[in-house]
Amino acid sequence: MAKVRIYQLAKELGMTNEELLEILDNMGVEYKSHASTLEDETAAAVKELIGEQRLAEEAKKAEEARKAIPHRAPVVVIMGHVDHGKTSLLDYLRKSRIAEKEAGGITQHVGAFEVKVASSSGTAGTVVFIDTPGHEAFTSIRERGAKVADIAVIVIAADDGVMPQTREAIAHAKAAGAKLIFAANKIDLPQANLDKVYQDLMREGIVPVAYGGDAEVLPISAKTGQGVQDLLETILITAELEDLRADPNAEAVGVVIESRVDKQAGVLASLLVQQGTLRVGDYVVAGEHWGKIRAMTDSEGARRNQTGPSTAVQVLGFSELPSAGTTFEWVPDQVAAKEITEERRLEREASAAAPEVNRPRNIADLLRQMQGSEQKEINLILRTDTQGSLEAIQQILAREQNEEVRINLLLAAVGAPSESDVLLASTANGAIFSFGVAPAGSVKKMAEQKGVPLQSFRIIYELIDEVRKMVRGQREPVYKEEVLGQAEVRAVFKLSSGVVAGCMVTSGKITRGADIRVLRKKQEVWKGKIHALKRFKDDVREVAQGFECGITLEGFTDFQEGDVLEASQQVEVVQD
Repeated sequence: MAKVRIYQLAKELGMTNEELLEILDNMGVEYKSHASTLEDETAAAVKELIGEQRLAEEAKKAEEARKAIPHRAPVVVIMGHVDHGKTSLLDYLRKSRIAEKEAGGITQHVGAFEVKVASSSGTAGTVVFIDTPGHEAFTSIRERGAKVADIAVIVIAADDGVMPQTREAIAHAKAAGAKLIFAANKIDLPQANLDKVYQDLMREGIVPVAYGGDAEVLPISAKTGQGVQDLLETILITAELEDLRADPNAEAVGVVIESRVDKQAGVLASLLVQQGTLRVGDYVVAGEHWGKIRAMTDSEGARRNQTGPSTAVQVLGFSELPSAGTTFEWVPDQVAAKEITEERRLEREASAAAPEVNRPRNIADLLRQMQGSEQKEINLILRTDTQGSLEAIQQILAREQNEEVRINLLLAAVGAPSESDVLLASTANGAIFSFGVAPAGSVKKMAEQKGVPLQSFRIIYELIDEVRKMVRGQREPVYKEEVLGQAEVRAVFKLSSGVVAGCMVTSGKITRGADIRVLRKKQEVWKGKIHALKRFKDDVREVAQGFECGITLEGFTDFQEGDVLEASQQVEVVQD
């Protein structure tokens, strides 16, 4: 067995002899000096131990470095059904903020504002609210690769309960990667029913804290302010658990919230800084557009020379409108800015001109794409004609999933598929199934453009069969060996091209691509692949029972008369 000297191993591992000798002592390895030799197995064990120690040290250093980065304020978006009080809550937060600071009008175009939170329990901090136009725009931002908010507050009217747009908001918030907090609004109304809100959420698979779950559902009144302080404190506690941090000394990175053209000023863009510090005079790139920050103002309209993480500012300096949801990043100068944006433009044009081979057009394409990844979850949007159909199909889908593959219903609702559904499916790499309802032409076109598989069904069993195919496509395949046939070696020929076994096929058939097991007195002596299969001088694909053939194997020449060559193949087992 090969050996290595201790001093050689120490050099290889980049450590001193004394350090390695101490490790060997702890392992109980006997030696005379650093010139002593170690068996290969011992050396391998030492290398494994050193590797684990170094990984642990690196992880510890990384964690220490992360903890050295300061905390940042949570970024929150408010979502929910129409008329459930989203705007009222935002207005109340704005007004309370103004009253606290005794300040005047807020610049609405920044798209975000801050609220200072203090409580008797000692919780204190700042919360940044994004004034997003809706869940579709919110998911659109996520679709472009940028997570804009850490927490989504889903507003539900306590006199109304969970409604269709509430479900959509929940689905979009989850797809966007935000933590969920629920605000049961209008609790001041006599017809408010908090238990109904709880029960409606339970039907959506969300268990409130009041029912023993972990979903925070806070009763509030955006009109009177009742419970809003509790909501703010819960947001801070959630952010603390998430341990949100950002390095103010890093290069500035963030998201374009919105952009517009002002007749006097020109192009104005609202930017949310997520990392680093953005300064007046900096060059930034957002998609295919760049700009030099000539001026920036905060949500109160005050001029700023710089701004750090979790803050939103309106900037002047872009020559063209950057798209909302686009990630922006700091670049050192104008040369870099122009080069990067030109590269991106050329890449986009090349991508548009190239055939779209990677975009899934149907369920089969999506399955192949999912099989190439580690995803073991099928993301599905379900739309039906009636509530009864919806509940029945949901129950069936729940039975079709298994331990290996989970069917994740992003959204299940009555009504035809919408453009919002397409956007959600695109973000989550999912598919849309509709039963008894047909999508509009514009929805079909959008689905095709975004590569979202959209399928309509009129017969429930066809829908279930399609889901079963998806589940089977995602499960780890199970194979069994199937014997194809056997051939007996009758003669051995040593030729210039190699050793050939002259055989008679005694059962089944021998195929060129099969696995071959060499059996001698019923004991396996070799296993591998066929190199060549011939009938007389011709190469053939297979030889059936009762015919003679010549066989050469890949890496085996020690044939003996009487050997049995058994051909087999791996066959996938159909799983229930």
